[in-house]
Amino acid sequence: HSRIDAIESHEMLFHTWPFALFFLVVYPVYLALKGTRFRLPWLLAASYFFYACFNPLYLILIAYATLLDYTVVTRMAKSPRRKMWLSVSIINNIGLLGFFKYAGFVTENLNALLSSFNISYAIPEPGFLLPIGISFYVFQSMSYTIDYYRGNMEREKSLIAYAAFVSLFPRLLAGPIERAKNLLPQMHRAPIVSVQDIADGLSLFVVGLFKKVALADYLSIYVDNIYAAPGQYESPTLILATFFFCWQIYFDFSGYTDMARGVARMMGFNLMLNFNNPYLATGLGDFWARWHISLSSWFKDYVYIPLGGNRKGTFGTYRNMFITMVISGLWHGAAWTFIIWGAVHALGRFVTRELERTTFYRDKVPKLVKQLLVFAFVTFAWIFFRAESIGDAGVIITRIFSFGWANPNCPVWALVLIFIVWLYQFAHESRLRWIFDLAPVRIGIVVGMIIYLAVFAPSSEQGFIYLQF
Repeated sequence: HSRIDAIESHEMLFHTWPFALFFLVVYPVYLALKGTRFRLPWLLAASYFFYACFNPLYLILIAYATLLDYTVVTRMAKSPRRKMWLSVSIINNIGLLGFFKYAGFVTENLNALLSSFNISYAIPEPGFLLPIGISFYVFQSMSYTIDYYRGNMEREKSLIAYAAFVSLFPRLLAGPIERAKNLLPQMHRAPIVSVQDIADGLSLFVVGLFKKVALADYLSIYVDNIYAAPGQYESPTLILATFFFCWQIYFDFSGYTDMARGVARMMGFNLMLNFNNPYLATGLGDFWARWHISLSSWFKDYVYIPLGGNRKGTFGTYRNMFITMVISGLWHGAAWTFIIWGAVHALGRFVTRELERTTFYRDKVPKLVKQLLVFAFVTFAWIFFRAESIGDAGVIITRIFSFGWANPNCPVWALVLIFIVWLYQFAHESRLRWIFDLAPVRIGIVVGMIIYLAVFAPSSEQGFIYLQF
């Protein structure tokens, strides 16, 4: 895998002081300009500066992707050859991803194939880094051209507004992958930033910061050590590390999303909900309706349904589901482990889809049992997502089911924190939800998180897991 440390700079990540200074400069000026024609140019300049802090060369790529799709739709509006222009956008965007994200993967596998035929020639490995955030802004930009082609939205006439839509810095690095019909109209409305918006935005940001620093980074210490050399550990340790990773990736990614939504909210933008307590899902379909919602819905609308969805009979439905899930796995990373992870989820849906529709499953199986079964399957599938290679994944699975015993040296406090979060989520989806809507309770939870971060959580500059995708 191309791990997160391949990214050139962590300086402007949400949980660092440079970002705090950046926002303290950008935000007051943005508020001062929010009722003027200079608001969007300032927002675009701030977003491009933010992106350039990771690597100035990345600006060439995002500017190119933005300009091409803007031009494609402009031409589509004036040309009867609409499908041709749509093809230009899709080929260009997939080509960008293919070149920058998968060239190394393809080269590695071609060299392995040549070697298997005893051919000594090796194709040179590409020497460039994966541009941060490319999977997110390419999908967002491409959805605009597809939606315009389908007649679902009007053409955006302002290049500045469109460029700001593609590069909006709170969501630029790891989403949510916003639809143009949701975010583009917000670009044109002068935001009314109320005290409630600022309070809600700050609360979301604190929750996300807590998830990232106090939870995800803390769990990563154990997970990284075990998964770096899984052959050295027995079943209990590997089970615990996989359980911790299940929560680490949730806290890490949903933490990023919370911070992104919080910053955007303070600026007057409403970004979509990207996570909705996914580990309380009662079926695998329900899980994907709760996990990385912006990506799941993107694949549903732009891959699964165009393939035929569930309109092609049982075989066609499962075929389309399998293709969509495998492509989703490949989207996450250029490695066979991600492809297998997508395929495992597809197979899980094959087995459980009809079962979930039965009266027995809906009415007779206790909700908690369904939630635990889904959680167990999802956790097992994360092994392929996290393992450094297929071989490592095989070692982990084999040893997990070998029932060998060794003290896992469990960090008890990590289990306590996970239990508290899990309990909160169960309560939040129960009749007790109204308690968490009370202002004193919400304020108390946020204040408690701030105190915990100040007293117990170490400073963190670890990158977000999904930045590598």
